[in-house]
Amino acid sequence: MEVSVTHVILTGGVGSRLWPLSRKSQPKQYLEIFEGKSLFEMTVERNSHLADKVMVVGNVDNHHLSGKVMNKTKTSYLNIVEATPRNTAAAIAFAAFASNSEDILIVTPSDHIIDKMEGYNNAIQEAIAKAKEGFIVTFGIIPTKPETGYGYIESKGDKVLSFREKPNETTAKEFISRGNFLWNSGMFCFKAGVLLDELKQFQPDIYEKSKAVWEASKEGFLDLDLSMQIPSISIDYAVMERSKKIKVVPASFSWSDLGSFESVYEYLVSKGHPVDSNGNMVIGCDSHTTFLGLRNTIFVHTDTANLILQKENSQDVKDIYNELEKQNSNLLN
Repeated sequence: MEVSVTHVILTGGVGSRLWPLSRKSQPKQYLEIFEGKSLFEMTVERNSHLADKVMVVGNVDNHHLSGKVMNKTKTSYLNIVEATPRNTAAAIAFAAFASNSEDILIVTPSDHIIDKMEGYNNAIQEAIAKAKEGFIVTFGIIPTKPETGYGYIESKGDKVLSFREKPNETTAKEFISRGNFLWNSGMFCFKAGVLLDELKQFQPDIYEKSKAVWEASKEGFLDLDLSMQIPSISIDYAVMERSKKIKVVPASFSWSDLGSFESVYEYLVSKGHPVDSNGNMVIGCDSHTTFLGLRNTIFVHTDTANLILQKENSQDVKDIYNELEKQNSNLLN
């Protein structure tokens, strides 16, 4: 029997570090600021020739935005709509329950930038081959700098020695100097049945409760009360850090999760977006803007809020987001 390959797109994130561009009503993966396309659309396109089917795991707040992209790209897909975010273990379990156990799933976030497509395609093919053998494959990115915003995979060849949390600056530098640490990309490839068996073994509660939610779903829409009972745990913690069936494909494509304005800045510069002679950049505004006495400043303009930041302070934007959330501010919507 020919093995079917399904591309599963996870669209849960709100992109709190990209406020005010990213809002609850328009999270970062739907912003059409990347050469007139959104990250979501680019994700659909780059995987379209690698998979036979597409699934989108979204939530009640954003699934209409996903639908627009799927229509624009004329992609038919199975829609799974979460009533409430329950983290990646549950989101991935739903996709696996919606599949045949022999189906191979390629799971990707919807808000990452990937270049060097030949390297990407090769990595996917290698992962599919390992998944056919019954392994759960994770993609490790060869790091370009001691990044503190990513988790790491300690590896030897395709063996995973350990998963590491986001490090501090000192630890990140140590990881890089040791040379066998990869960025954890949050992308996976496996047979649906293998993933579910491992989930059942290590987190039977998530397995059972996700199964109950999936079986009660109506046209892909999941029930809120049942969903609230699912523990909110990441797939890394639930399965990846515990399973003996994990392999890593060290990937030679270039990758960013565009998780901060610093990474957006670097990406836009690489695409020819203007910066002045002191490295200052304007995003979202066509008015003539001059920076005096400032270096590496990013001015982010939207209709209802502006943000002016030093590029180095990009990780702190989430603190502003959290503060506005406490105040129940309209500026997040």
